[in-house]
Amino acid sequence: MIGRCVRVMLGVCVVLMGRAYAEENWPQWRGPQQTGVADASNLPATWSETENIIWKTPLPSWSGGSPIIWGDRIFVTSPSKVGGGAGAASAEPRAGGPNLLLLCMSKGDGRTLWERELDTGNKLNSKQNASSPSPVTDGAHVWAVTGTGAVAALTMDGEIMWKRNLQKDYGAFGLNFGYASSPLLYDGKLIVQVLHGYTTDAPSYLVAFDALSGKALWRTERPTNAVRESHDAYTTPTLLRHEDKTQVVVSGGDYVTGHDPETGKEIWRAGGLNPRASAKNRIIVSPVVADGMIYANSSREPLLALRAGGEGDITASHLAWKLDKYDGPDVPTPACDGACLYVVNDRGMTTCINAKTGDVLWGPERTAKGTVSASPIVADGKVFITNEEAVTTVLAAGPKYQVLATNSLLSEGRTLSSFAVSANRLFLRTPTHLYCIGKKTK
Repeated sequence: MIGRCVRVMLGVCVVLMGRAYAEENWPQWRGPQQTGVADASNLPATWSETENIIWKTPLPSWSGGSPIIWGDRIFVTSPSKVGGGAGAASAEPRAGGPNLLLLCMSKGDGRTLWERELDTGNKLNSKQNASSPSPVTDGAHVWAVTGTGAVAALTMDGEIMWKRNLQKDYGAFGLNFGYASSPLLYDGKLIVQVLHGYTTDAPSYLVAFDALSGKALWRTERPTNAVRESHDAYTTPTLLRHEDKTQVVVSGGDYVTGHDPETGKEIWRAGGLNPRASAKNRIIVSPVVADGMIYANSSREPLLALRAGGEGDITASHLAWKLDKYDGPDVPTPACDGACLYVVNDRGMTTCINAKTGDVLWGPERTAKGTVSASPIVADGKVFITNEEAVTTVLAAGPKYQVLATNSLLSEGRTLSSFAVSANRLFLRTPTHLYCIGKKTK
């Protein structure tokens, strides 16, 4: 009987530890499961420069890279400050400084614990610079990729373990608007995608490095019959776990594909992302995997929902539903809690879709006015949508449309980054500052 009680208590502890992990850590772009969903509670619905700001701290420069969090540490990528440091004269002022940095900051008060240079050669590409990829961590190490192709592994204390450069190793990038994909960490491997072709004839590819040594473990080409700019993708790969197996899901170049993380071999692919064979169908919206379903957006339309499983061409066999004509996004990646898929387009029009059937539950509704580039998050029964002016609209999550609040922060430039969540706090990066937002007692 005592043994049974001990086993029950251990089981309870494991469950509580798992919940604590989900609440405390935001180890990669889009959160623990890359779905834009946080297991959090007691988050504020309202804030301003004078309300519910725990702290704010200045950043060297603007970036589309989003913060990640582990324990008491926050990691952000950034260009150096304009006009400061060696080589500043060669920088393009609108892009930020010339050097590409990884910063480690205290979650408690926002102070910078350390700063490391990853590469030089930052430049402007449309509305992003070369610091757009977000880092990833396992709690003992942190990895970062830059738009110049630098790949680096560091300890939590900032010691550089190894560095490589994708362009030096595998050839120049051929994207029209610069490289922006964030890395994926799985089973001791750092997996990076390069989907390009607008300015190069070189093939697109996936590559995996040993996360601790930097050794290349495999590299596989990813073929496509896309034309011109439709080769290009600014998406981030995600993981699919199905029937005790894990796959890497990649979207872009007119297809969404599933790959074996041990070898990079393609297991399946689905077409239909570019039904009109457009030459300008570059894809920015990353794939989302939730509850046995894969959601892949094209540039605005269509939206494909695929059932997990299958091999080879699953375009028809595993299509659960699709939306051909809907007000979809070009930049923001949807958030999905398994029941609802929350889609926000670049004009702030938001649609809530039944994730299993494709039925529109509400929308499109006007939420965040102006341009939206940040991806929405779902947490604590709320949906958070931030526009480029750092105005966040908070909605009630679920099948009923309800606006809870509209909150503004100072924004000198474009706010492009997505929220990170840790416990009962939100973290938002504007062009000039990192904010920690939480309920403050009066």
